[in-house]
Amino acid sequence: MIFTNLYASSWSTVGEPKEKGLFDFDFITWMAWTWPTASFFIFIALCITVMYFWEKKVPGGSPRKGILTLNTTRGDRLFVSLLSAAFIHLAWLGLTDLNLWFATFISSLFAVFVFRYV
Repeated sequence: MIFTNLYASSWSTVGEPKEKGLFDFDFITWMAWTWPTASFFIFIALCITVMYFWEKKVPGGSPRKGILTLNTTRGDRLFVSLLSAAFIHLAWLGLTDLNLWFATFISSLFAVFVFRYV
């Protein structure tokens, strides 16, 4: 067979044990833990941790009224930027075949816009 080096699963290998990777734990087998997946969740945890210490240092969240004429705090703007980044990435995956780093760059620019003007 030509494709002997590919490690794709087939129906004949469904029940066979696989070699454990770095993120293969028995209690989280429902999730496909790859480096991009793990780095995504680490980034979210890091954002929440930074926001926690920022709130401890400067309490109140500095509510302000942006272009949407809503009073938003730092936490609101973080939530909007993270949710928007998820939708930007999903739209990018669904509508284009280009590299996903472009969507990450667009999401970062949008997050800067949200934190500055919303």
